[in-house]
Amino acid sequence: MTLSKEPEQNETQENNSSDEPELQPVNNDAVGYTLQNNELHITFNHGSDWIKVPVEKDSLFSGEYTGNRQELIVGSYILTEKKVAFLYSDDTDETNKIVIKYSNDQGETWQKGVVAESFPFMRFRKIAFLNNQFGYVILSGDRTMSQEYSLSFLTHDGGKTWEETSEPGNTRLLVDGGFVDENTGFMSFGTINPEEPDLYVTQDGGNTWSEAVIPIPKKYDKIFVQAELPVKEGDHLAVLVNQGPQGDYKGGKVKGKFISKDNGLMWDFSTEVQSMEVE
Repeated sequence: MTLSKEPEQNETQENNSSDEPELQPVNNDAVGYTLQNNELHITFNHGSDWIKVPVEKDSLFSGEYTGNRQELIVGSYILTEKKVAFLYSDDTDETNKIVIKYSNDQGETWQKGVVAESFPFMRFRKIAFLNNQFGYVILSGDRTMSQEYSLSFLTHDGGKTWEETSEPGNTRLLVDGGFVDENTGFMSFGTINPEEPDLYVTQDGGNTWSEAVIPIPKKYDKIFVQAELPVKEGDHLAVLVNQGPQGDYKGGKVKGKFISKDNGLMWDFSTEVQSMEVE
């Protein structure tokens, strides 16, 4: 089923006037943003000029998970020289519509693409583009204890229209998800006391999902328990399996690296790798 709507095009940019308080970027990336004055502004020249994004600040933090409201929710936006996009909930008509507001010309014009006409209050949210045309959105919501609803959506026209994929068939809490190409995608489950990785894969653009097989060597049983998002690596795929929130093997500072040569269905242990996320 396709849940899409024609975008609202050519919404004009708004630049902050000189008499407003000086804006300061939250991040140190090439494309900066700020949420000062309860508005979202972006800059492509380190703060010399600012462009107001036509999105209500509260919409950016709507859902079950609202972040700290001082910074955008990780994964909910794209900031590059060629494309900026913001994923948020539009509940103005009481349907809790999920939309993106995006610009391909550094904020000169803005377009709106409807990802889902209706969706439960979001917990996990993520948007990414692999090229100018193909992108994905991963959402979860409607959480009850340790269960929730998870779904992915794809666009093949740069964000104008979106298509809902089939459900993965797993209601555990979503850890992460994404696509490595237009056909191959993954969803990883199990955030609460995981004992083994729970990774699902599609090889047909989300029409069907299968549980990936990740045999854990006995030495690492109940140590490497949570799969991260696989990546392409040469002629194969690689995935890191971390220790989850309670891991203490070698101080919790290592992950298991696994390799797949059949595009994500079967995985074999490769080596331990140092975690760059643990101080």
